[in-house]
Amino acid sequence: MKVYKIKGSRISGTDYKEVNKKAQIIYREIKSKTKRRPYVRSEYFNKEKVFIDLFWQHLWQKENFRDKIRRIKLFPCAIELIQKSKYDPQKNSKLTKRKEVYYKFVGATKDDELFYVQIKEDLKTGNKYFISVFPE
Repeated sequence: MKVYKIKGSRISGTDYKEVNKKAQIIYREIKSKTKRRPYVRSEYFNKEKVFIDLFWQHLWQKENFRDKIRRIKLFPCAIELIQKSKYDPQKNSKLTKRKEVYYKFVGATKDDELFYVQIKEDLKTGNKYFISVFPE
């Protein structure tokens, strides 16, 4: 599997408030470009929308505070990877009430640290949702 090399950098800091504030600034910037649900367009999905608001809901479900900080630090890297990566991800389909396909993209930061971005596609509606980002 090919790894997409990110040109931007992770969010620096160790304090949750500091890291979250920087990530929220990036999120608000994306959110301000639309009147409805915030999204980014993906090269891999032929410039289709990938909605990013589900990431925050998924993040609040995590109980480990350090895990939240690790994931938030990678938020700008994940956005860049979603927007610019053309490499084929791992696909995993789950048959639930609605048929869903999960895509796992692999990226590397400037420091060559690997991370993964998960995107869920609802086959019924065709919508794609950025769910999670996490380091290796």
